[in-house]
Amino acid sequence: MLLANDTAEVRIDLKNGGRLSSLRIDGAEILVTTAERSTDWGSYPMAPWAGRVREGRFEWSGTLQKLPLNAPPHALHGTVFDAEWSQLSANTLRAKLGANWPWAGEVQSTFELTEQALEWRLEVHAERAAFPVVLGWHPWFRRQIGGGGDLRLLFDAEEMYVRDESGIPTGALCAPNAGPWDDCFRGVRQAPLLSWPDRLQIRLQSSCDHWVVYSQPSHAVCVEPQSAPPDAFNAGGFEVAEPGRPVVHSFRMEWESL
Repeated sequence: MLLANDTAEVRIDLKNGGRLSSLRIDGAEILVTTAERSTDWGSYPMAPWAGRVREGRFEWSGTLQKLPLNAPPHALHGTVFDAEWSQLSANTLRAKLGANWPWAGEVQSTFELTEQALEWRLEVHAERAAFPVVLGWHPWFRRQIGGGGDLRLLFDAEEMYVRDESGIPTGALCAPNAGPWDDCFRGVRQAPLLSWPDRLQIRLQSSCDHWVVYSQPSHAVCVEPQSAPPDAFNAGGFEVAEPGRPVVHSFRMEWESL
């Protein structure tokens, strides 16, 4: 699926998770467009959970649920990031949550492209029974886009989650360190800003109140809005989708040429 105007061109891969496979702004590709693993490229939706679920296990309504361990020993990033999506309209997609999720439901994904921004909305719908939800997005931003300096990230948060030896938040909080990060933050004071000097800057905004930043790779930086921290199904903070009452969040990327 292609969305385009005089400023930007967005390509969406329906067969590979309904993800952005390309985002060109003023001719510059800002996303990593290829990788060996499906979790390592583009910008993809994470639903019905984002991040890791410890050992793929959580309890719901008194019953222990077990998820496939696609990142052993944990379950990672939901069930739709590598699923095939179908097109509902010119700018809306849908995907069933699938056999790897205990409850029937679907995700709807809607895009709105303007000259200055891309607005991306996700909805998780429950068909028959209520279930927990954590929504998120996982963009892989290139450190170099050509014609400008290396990517700079302006990110200011009040608190960072302490991680255990598995890389999963313990629930404790601390002051952010200097990075590089593979961490979840809350209390973000201002919209994260990506800047490629002398070329482009992108401001990120979301209805989500948590952000995961993965700045360790040498070729890319991931700045991921999430509606709760990783492993929220066990630690708390998730939302609940009920029949007729979907969980809805949005993610906006707004750009300006430099």
